[in-house]
Amino acid sequence: MESHRFEADVRQILHLVTHSLYSDRAIFLRELISNASDALDRARFLGLQSKDIRESDGEPGIRLTADPDAGTITIEDDGVGLTRDEAIEHLGTIARSGTSAFAKALQEKGENPEGLIGQFGVGFYSAFMVADKVTVESLSALPGEDPICWTSNGGEGFELVAGERERRGTTITLTLREDAKEFADTDKLRHIVHTHSDFVPWPVQVAGEQANQAKALWTRSPSEVSDEEYNDFYKHISRDWQEPLTRLHIRAEGTLEFNAILFIPARRPWELDRLDFKVGMRLYQKGVKVLDHADALLPRYLRFVVGVVDAPDLDLNMSREILQLTPLIQAIKKQINKKLLKLLKTESEANPESYEAFWREFGHILKEGIQDTGESTKELVTSLLRYPTTRDTEGLRSLAQVKLDMGQGTDTIWYLTSVDRERITQAPVLEGFKKRDEEVLLMSDPVDEWVVMSVSEFEGSPLKSVMSGDLGDEADDDDPIAQAARDQATPLVNWMGGLLENEVAEVRLSSRLTDSPSILVDQEGGMGSNMERILRAANQEVGPSAKRVLELNPEHAMVKTLAKLSGDGASGLEPFARLLLDHAEIAEGRVEDPAGFAGRLQALMEKAAESLEA
Repeated sequence: MESHRFEADVRQILHLVTHSLYSDRAIFLRELISNASDALDRARFLGLQSKDIRESDGEPGIRLTADPDAGTITIEDDGVGLTRDEAIEHLGTIARSGTSAFAKALQEKGENPEGLIGQFGVGFYSAFMVADKVTVESLSALPGEDPICWTSNGGEGFELVAGERERRGTTITLTLREDAKEFADTDKLRHIVHTHSDFVPWPVQVAGEQANQAKALWTRSPSEVSDEEYNDFYKHISRDWQEPLTRLHIRAEGTLEFNAILFIPARRPWELDRLDFKVGMRLYQKGVKVLDHADALLPRYLRFVVGVVDAPDLDLNMSREILQLTPLIQAIKKQINKKLLKLLKTESEANPESYEAFWREFGHILKEGIQDTGESTKELVTSLLRYPTTRDTEGLRSLAQVKLDMGQGTDTIWYLTSVDRERITQAPVLEGFKKRDEEVLLMSDPVDEWVVMSVSEFEGSPLKSVMSGDLGDEADDDDPIAQAARDQATPLVNWMGGLLENEVAEVRLSSRLTDSPSILVDQEGGMGSNMERILRAANQEVGPSAKRVLELNPEHAMVKTLAKLSGDGASGLEPFARLLLDHAEIAEGRVEDPAGFAGRLQALMEKAAESLEA
């Protein structure tokens, strides 16, 4: 019998593994199955290189058995096995870089080990999370090597003696600790295999029955997978009872190699808008799950996508944070992002009704992609935008459709942003546009303010807000009656500009209105009132409110009357002039001076009563 002391780094790892707190100790089985799968892969590789290896008895695989009475679990494989020297090297030492990084992640950052163990190459030692004794019996696939038996209680060292195994491969027996006897249960082993090792590429048998799918769906050709299989797989990984809207199956080969199956759900999960929402992307390496929530594989605006990515060349000898910043992960993310956006574009063109349903569920999230720095991504996301318009308030239209239906001589795509979803279609600012049959995009999502900041034009047509700028050139100068009304109201505008100079930036005649007497609009180039409301609601410091522009409808009866009275030199018109400002504020759902408004309204009612008596 040979007695050996563990290397200092191994003793440190064993101390960390056995004395730390765990949220899921079942991770040990994933690691041991993963090691067994690697051993089978190496045996197959040696067999392809040379016939001079020991053959396995029957079909190679991984077998798990549990003995509740003895309190043991056995994991057996038909892999490459271990020689005496390999047992000392692989089970007694560990790469120092992996050990120090692992220790740092646990001790300084307080992370639970279950998400880190496999990434540092210390998977075998996770057995001591549940076992107070581990026995490894192995016979190398190389001819001439003798079987060995390795034993340790996780303390200072291990013992190595001659073994009795007659077939190539390895058997690991765990003598469970008292607080881990629950794992000596066949049903529990099946559940762990299904949860963590369902797609290991070798059959994993529990008590003689295969417990995993063995061949991952994503490794098969898309033509070999039925719709039913895709849908069942989606429901399995998403816990969604509905079928997905659409899917994407990627098999990338060449310099960048990975397989992926991605699903776009038909309905939004309730927790999607939570700040702590975890993406439903799983990351695998050769069929072994590495991360449950691999958020680095998706841009934030595609966080609703559910699926799996298997990258065989993934380097796991690093922390979770570094893993997500590797060039490989970034390259995979870039490909996935582009392919998903193209898939959505195809869906929007081929199935506009289903895409409209998707947009109503996820459009407010997808819009965040407008801020992406990549020009091609921004262009794709812009083509996916959908909005109700003044021509179709119930449906959704794209920028391309709006541009296609523009009237002759029109080159501007108009939009209105407002957080008032219920009344946006009735906003007075739209009256003139409706009269001229100019279509206006109705944007009622707060994020739309950032959309229009990023998308200044579409296919050569500028996007402009109906709430800013002087639209005087839109007036119907060929209508002599309208022109006469404008001429008559001009002195009133000049007088009110001086009267309200402390309240508004300017008073001017409007080409926006047909039915309402007045409206407040934004100054050209300044912060819009809708953006200001959004920022204030979010407790953002925006400084003093920007002054607005008051526009008057020269053809409205009240404006005409005031214009005539002011032209005749009548006095006492100030309260009624200020009522035009009150009206514009009320149309936006606010009144800055309610007491003053009540007094002015009372004065107007008294005047009306006097005229009736006369």
